[in-house]
Amino acid sequence: MNTAAATAGDAPGRIPGGDARTVVVPPQRTESPDGPPAARAGDGGPRGPRDRLRSAAHRLRTRTAPLRRPRLDPYWTAALFFVAYAVLALWRFRTLSTSSWDLGIFEQAIRGYAHFGAPIVDLKGPGTNILGDHFSPVLVVLAPLYRLFPSSLTLLIVQAALFALSVLPVTRAAARSLGRLPGLAIGIAYGLSWGVQRAVDFDFHEIAFALPLIAFALEAVLRGRWTAVVCWAAPLVLVKEDLGVTAATIGALALIRTRRAGPPAIGLVAFGLSATAVTLGVLIPGFNGSGSYDYWSKFGAEGGGAAIPLATALRTTLWVLLPTTGLLALRSPLLLVALPTLGWRFLSHEPHYWGTDWHYSAVLMPVVFLALVDALPRIRVSTRPRLRSYAHHLPAAVLAASLALTTTLPLARLTEAATYRTPPDAVAAEKLLARIPDGASVESDIRPLSRLTGRTRVFWTGDTGGLAPDYVAVQLPADRTPHQALADAMARHPRSTYVLFGSAGDLLVFHRTSAR
Repeated sequence: MNTAAATAGDAPGRIPGGDARTVVVPPQRTESPDGPPAARAGDGGPRGPRDRLRSAAHRLRTRTAPLRRPRLDPYWTAALFFVAYAVLALWRFRTLSTSSWDLGIFEQAIRGYAHFGAPIVDLKGPGTNILGDHFSPVLVVLAPLYRLFPSSLTLLIVQAALFALSVLPVTRAAARSLGRLPGLAIGIAYGLSWGVQRAVDFDFHEIAFALPLIAFALEAVLRGRWTAVVCWAAPLVLVKEDLGVTAATIGALALIRTRRAGPPAIGLVAFGLSATAVTLGVLIPGFNGSGSYDYWSKFGAEGGGAAIPLATALRTTLWVLLPTTGLLALRSPLLLVALPTLGWRFLSHEPHYWGTDWHYSAVLMPVVFLALVDALPRIRVSTRPRLRSYAHHLPAAVLAASLALTTTLPLARLTEAATYRTPPDAVAAEKLLARIPDGASVESDIRPLSRLTGRTRVFWTGDTGGLAPDYVAVQLPADRTPHQALADAMARHPRSTYVLFGSAGDLLVFHRTSAR
């Protein structure tokens, strides 16, 4: 039988001429749909630099595939913001950049819980029970963790975790309603929002618990899960006395959305309002030495202060709605949940409540962003082309606005090299404060608090209830000398003699040597 060489176009494995004799065909390199070319038979792997590079890229894609799943986007976004918030909190702690006495107040309260006692806060006055000032029993949940890690840094890290946790439901709800990329844009914009950043920069405050509770509750509203709405919103009454009204408003919102919310929503409305009434009328006065709620003096005729200027109220309202939602949150009933917080702030005679500083706007951020998530799907199918276009481009615009504003907000410090270094004066100040023995009584102003409230009994400057403290720690004002600061301390405690214990930069510590 004649044989002939196989030519191009012949079927593989056959000899021209019709003979069906089988021939051996060498294995060919094929392109894998998910990775690099398959190796030749007998090869030990990719043969050239290009093959090795493609193989490495394939292994990387395989290992990171779980991270690229859309359902995990909210979790990785929240984790990213936890790291960012925690780094900022750590920087403030290392540099003794305490901005108010709130961090010391809350540490004293949690320290009391951690040692199975009452939440006594001597910074508010010797022997003051904090439940008679603001009603925040939710702080007790931090007691076990604080007992293990007794430091004000523990509070700051927990706050970073709670703020970051609220990113999860916002991002998840946005992705579910708008798609993956718009959802990510809104989730990141929320994490960067000015209200959250201001709160992160404000040491510690109990409203850190409110953000995830409100965010999860409103996410449940959007999904129509009414039992979950109640479970997330009801604990707000334990966070702060005014948030019971917010919980009731969430219940009313559920009723507005659908009658199917029924008894759970009605129960939430009744529970929130009654809890607020009992807290303000019975619980706080019962723990307060004067038998009243001290903050009534900031409202109504009793306050005696000026009413909020219309321009200030308009400015704050626009800051809440414009850069965060492009005003489209106004088209969602979820915005009703913001009214209790804006209401008590604008009705107060206290100017600190009116503006955009401090932590007062943080609880509004999950409300306005989820209101935007609620409004956008309807606006995207509007009959007005310009409005549809605006809605489609708004998630990217909101993200761009948040990124632009961040250049002037606290998280911008993460881009500065100084944030990752501890200045020498802070190291010296920490060493000086560490020399004060555990259990000593200390009169202090703001800056030393973060190193003292966890291990000493700390009083606010000038409010020791007649007790002459063992030590006085003060930050030297620019217009005073150390000798004048010592004279001031002795004037506050005329029956005792104090001497300079040590100094570190503008931080001075005086020690009581004798009683006169």
